[in-house]
Amino acid sequence: MTATAASTKLPFQFKPDAQAASPLYMQLAHKLAQAIRDGHYHADEALPSERVLSEALDLSRVTARKAIDRLVEQGLIIRKRGSGNYIAPKLEQPLSRLTSFSEELHQRGFKPGSKWLTRGFSLAAPDEQLSLGLTTGARVARLERLRLADAVVMAYEVSVLPEAVLPDPQAVDSSLYAHLAKQGGAPVRALQHIRAINAEPKLASLLEVPVGQAVLFITRVGFLESGQAVELTHSYCRSDYYDFVAEMRREG
Repeated sequence: MTATAASTKLPFQFKPDAQAASPLYMQLAHKLAQAIRDGHYHADEALPSERVLSEALDLSRVTARKAIDRLVEQGLIIRKRGSGNYIAPKLEQPLSRLTSFSEELHQRGFKPGSKWLTRGFSLAAPDEQLSLGLTTGARVARLERLRLADAVVMAYEVSVLPEAVLPDPQAVDSSLYAHLAKQGGAPVRALQHIRAINAEPKLASLLEVPVGQAVLFITRVGFLESGQAVELTHSYCRSDYYDFVAEMRREG
């Protein structure tokens, strides 16, 4: 073992199982994934390089590289060109609770952020008129942005609200719901539809994913206690970063 390996201390123990049916790189990938899930590595933290892993564990670099490739495929690790491999943020969002993107990230220890693309007014499209109960020719506030977790792009989002609900789109900072709450108009319930689509070139570029990769397309309509629809949001979420969880109970 080299001096570098001897001085490198990993936060987990790995002992190859010669009797296991899975190849060595899969055993290492499983151990690394477990270390990430156990909190030994945190979101956006650099993972030890292939060289460091191979020397510290006395494995070939090919084995270390294939293990990391496997974790990239699973969405646990992201590669940053010229920088290295980093732990990917993962947002597990329950479907039974209405929260904002920022609230969910704060609760999980991530730093939420937004890269604004558009904040202004436009005429409501026919589907927006229908969802929000607006008349033909009505103006809406349109917010278009990238949603970030620890500076990593998680989703592309377009929110549309009646002009009366959001008369000053530029005043929205990081959290739309926090801004609406200050104005006394935050949604208290929502209807949400989720389906998978393949990213076309423009969307793939925004989300920094390959063209054709599956993403989650989420449409949400938010309502006030009175039943008035005040928000229509289309979100395109990276499926490697998002998990949606629903708890179901059997009656009887």
